[in-house]
Amino acid sequence: LEHRSREAHSCPEETVTRETKTAGGSTSYPCSFEDCKGRELLPVLCPQCEKHFCLAHRHQDDHKCEKLEVQKPRMAATKELVEKILESKVGSKSKGRRGAKNAATAAKVALMKLKLHAAGDKGLPQAERTYFQVYLPKEAKECSRPMFFSSKWSVGKVVDYAASLASLKNNNNVLTAKKLRLCHPETGQTLQMDDSLLSLLAHPEAPLHNGGNVMILEYVDSKCTGLKDVSDYIAQT
Repeated sequence: LEHRSREAHSCPEETVTRETKTAGGSTSYPCSFEDCKGRELLPVLCPQCEKHFCLAHRHQDDHKCEKLEVQKPRMAATKELVEKILESKVGSKSKGRRGAKNAATAAKVALMKLKLHAAGDKGLPQAERTYFQVYLPKEAKECSRPMFFSSKWSVGKVVDYAASLASLKNNNNVLTAKKLRLCHPETGQTLQMDDSLLSLLAHPEAPLHNGGNVMILEYVDSKCTGLKDVSDYIAQT
């Protein structure tokens, strides 16, 4: 703080001004720009570099202000960075919204198609109906059929009803026979016969989706816990 004033730290610009005043006996202020001989009766101080200039060189561009040379690239770089950030955010938001919208639209279209052709119990309330494209066992004549079931039914009842709709052999009550099981479309895991369809729709990790999923029916050994490759069934279509 002791040396903050021009007099205290012997500022060279102040010295030039004083010398000009003393030698010329006038109060004019010389221009600091290169070899310019211009003078002004009042101080024209650049707010950035804090040097005196004539009116012709008072702007930063006119006197090639060193502060401007440092500031311009920095401002340009900052502006460019801000623009890139904004573009990326707008792009990601629009893509996210567009992707989510497209997925939701696709699911609605798929559900509408299933509703047009799905077979099921016509007496079920509309609120309970859950629609799936059911892929049938490899030995069946058809690859798949659209069906709907009650969300309150157990997996066992879904299997029995799907078997009757597709005219499939169902020997689940025969101890030594292969069992007709419902398998998850993504993991291939056999679903527990006593689980409700509603609980599978609300599964936290691998839920089934009304109209947005398929289900696979297949004959497996009683100890089998899942199918090795679910793509074999999807590829049949």
